[in-house]
Order: sequence, then structure tokens, then C-alpha cells
Amino acid sequence: MDIKQAQQDILRWIQNFVERPREELGGWPPCPYARQARLNDLIDIRAGTADPYVDARNITDMGSRDVIVVVYDPQEYDAAEFNTLVDDANAAFLQGRGLIALADHPADPEEVCGVIMNQGQYALMFVQDLAKLNGHARRLAERGFYDLWPAEYLATLFRGRQDPRS
Repeated sequence: MDIKQAQQDILRWIQNFVERPREELGGWPPCPYARQARLNDLIDIRAGTADPYVDARNITDMGSRDVIVVVYDPQEYDAAEFNTLVDDANAAFLQGRGLIALADHPADPEEVCGVIMNQGQYALMFVQDLAKLNGHARRLAERGFYDLWPAEYLATLFRGRQDPRS
């Protein structure tokens, strides 16, 4: 995998999809904080060096970044295996460090209100500061961001996190 190309592809996806308001989402972009993070160079996109569990074990803090995106060839892991490795890393050590990782695998489509949220080319592990992510989610919930999102999807999304709707 060419990491430079992957970085370009992911940044293009963030700019052209994640930051763009979507009518299906009530006029909200998939992530209202993505543009600021991208413009302030707070996104660290790096190649996975082992597997998601091992790579996550080596992330002890966020440094100055809002998100660390670890990129993998999706052919190396089926979606269930990838998701399990990320979930196991959360339980084993990330959450104990105040961090959380979210998985995105092209073979496991995440659909919200008819919008496929996945990047689609790579298997991705998004590592974020848990308290900061919970705070952002709470502020968005207060503004109605999640009002149209399916309850089933939100239950999965907020697993291991504070549900901002309660």
C-alpha cells in the first residue's frame, strides 16, 4: 500500500464527503468537526505497521492531534476480524488511557439515513480522545445532530461511550 496515496485519498474523502452538509442528515455534514481538524492539521494519517490491536497498543496519547487514522489494506482483514481487533484494543488498553478507536472497513457498510459513511477504499482505525469525543457528541446532540439517525446505529456508535442523547 502506498501511504502517500492513501493519505491523499483519505484527505480528499474528508474534504469532499465528511465535511459536506447532506440533505439526508438534516443539512449536517457527517462530521461537523472534520473541516476544522483538517484545516488546523490535527489529523494524523499513518500506515498500520502490524494489526489494529498491536498498532493501537502503541498509541498512548493523541499528542497535538484530534484524530489518528491508521490505514490498512482491506484485503488483509475481513470486516469481522478487523472490527474485533479494534474492539479488543478498546477494551484491553485504549479506554483505560482515555482513548477510543472506531473501525471502518469497506466490507462493513455503515449506512445512516441512506448515506454510506465508509471511506470505501481502506480499512481504517480512527483513534480519538474519549472525553473530547463525548463532549463533541453531547454538544451536537443538544443541537439536534442525531435526531434523524437510526437508534440501532446510534446504539452501536455509542458502545463504550457516553450516549449524548440521555
